[in-house]
Amino acid sequence: MQTLDKTHPKLQELKTRLTEIDDINSASSLLYWDQATYMPPGGAAARGRQMATLRQIAHTKFSDPAIAQLLEDLRPYEESLPYDSDEASLIRVVRRSYERAVRVPADFMAKMSLHRTQSYGAWAKARPENNFAAVQPYLEKTLDLCRDYASFFSGYEHIADPLIDGADYGMKASTVRSLFAELRQELVPIVNAIASQPIADDSCLHQTFPEDEQLAFSLKVIEQIGYDFQRGRQDKTLHPFMTNFSIGDVRITTRVRENDLNEALFSTIHEMGHALYEQGINPEYEGTPLATGTSSGVHESQSRLWENQVGRSRNFWKFCYPQLQAAFPNQLSNVPLETFYRAINKVERSLIRTDADEVTYNLHVMIRFDLELALLEGNLAVRDLPEAWNERYRSDLGVVPPNDSVGVMQDVHWYTGSIGGMFQGYTLGNMMSAQFFEAALKANPQIPTEIEQGKFSTLHNWLRENIYQHGQKYTAAEIIERVTGNCLSINPLIRYIQQKYGEIYAL
Repeated sequence: MQTLDKTHPKLQELKTRLTEIDDINSASSLLYWDQATYMPPGGAAARGRQMATLRQIAHTKFSDPAIAQLLEDLRPYEESLPYDSDEASLIRVVRRSYERAVRVPADFMAKMSLHRTQSYGAWAKARPENNFAAVQPYLEKTLDLCRDYASFFSGYEHIADPLIDGADYGMKASTVRSLFAELRQELVPIVNAIASQPIADDSCLHQTFPEDEQLAFSLKVIEQIGYDFQRGRQDKTLHPFMTNFSIGDVRITTRVRENDLNEALFSTIHEMGHALYEQGINPEYEGTPLATGTSSGVHESQSRLWENQVGRSRNFWKFCYPQLQAAFPNQLSNVPLETFYRAINKVERSLIRTDADEVTYNLHVMIRFDLELALLEGNLAVRDLPEAWNERYRSDLGVVPPNDSVGVMQDVHWYTGSIGGMFQGYTLGNMMSAQFFEAALKANPQIPTEIEQGKFSTLHNWLRENIYQHGQKYTAAEIIERVTGNCLSINPLIRYIQQKYGEIYAL
């Protein structure tokens, strides 16, 4: 593990400035975590102002011309170093972020931050009331702000490109569309083949499972896998997320339904996957832009790898199921492992993305991505979004939401102030997770056997060595090439789905 040069004066000055900015951003993140977990509703207005103030201060500090001068002064030093040195990587990543940041005025970032808080509060109230009309004006303002944001990046091919690039550097709408079309062509026949069979019985998951006992079991599982509770914690929220304030403080959230064992268990494992990534970053990067995941796709690959390739595998439950039965003897003592395994891997055309199985999940993402592009292009008005949503679900998945709460309002993303650049990372992450897992198994064929024995260190250490420790040092494309020797491909994901679900459903 490399350590950053502590002697170059200009580099140290840059790091000092970056750490100050990181402290401000971390304080803002802590305010958001509080808003999404424990804050009383009455604090919403002030919280929005507070977060907007911090966002504006951080943006102003980062876009200071003094940063540009430091980067220019450091250019000869950077060019004298190997590309993959920590010092050259830090300068390169800061320069890329700086060139993006200076295009956007600080007061605009503050305005967007304030709107995000207001929009989230409106959504949190309107969703349980099934009141899309209450959030429509917020969503219309979000769309206007996202278009304005894109306008700061002239020369784009598609208006969504600056938004996509901000989350998944190097990606464009055209690239994502091409990958999605290729993936869709392979997935639809598999979905149709499974849907023609009787739906799997998952009634064992829909008994009464007390909340406290679900949470206790979930925490036990992620601690066994490797989540460090000395550097993390879990709390409840409306829409689960992971957030970090430092490498030593990486928190996750979950939500619980007492009549659905899937909800808390797999959302906890999912968010743990995000957290393992952040906890595994080289501690030398603390306080710098290197100390975070490199893209939404790579980040999502880690949550999906642990949730699906591991957490929904038969090997995992050969180890964990006796513990689960012990935790819920009245509900599961007479349920065979194979019945439980098939239940947690039930494939069906469904309404809710976060509940969707591995086979249909990416179709949910594609619907959202297409609707985002239509909104940004001006080909779809926000007032028509619920109808467009319902029609896409009818045509793509054969189901129609009974109301907007489980339809267009189900995801928090658009209601935290961003349309475009959010959803593609989920499917890119699914593709990467299969590609990374293949590489891990090639390097360590014993991993499935170890998982069956409750041993996760080989896989965890391989991911930490090859992905986690690097933080944002390498781009997603570079990480994929370094780890797998290939560029991003749909093929590993299709192979994984065909093998696993071909066996379950005798395809």
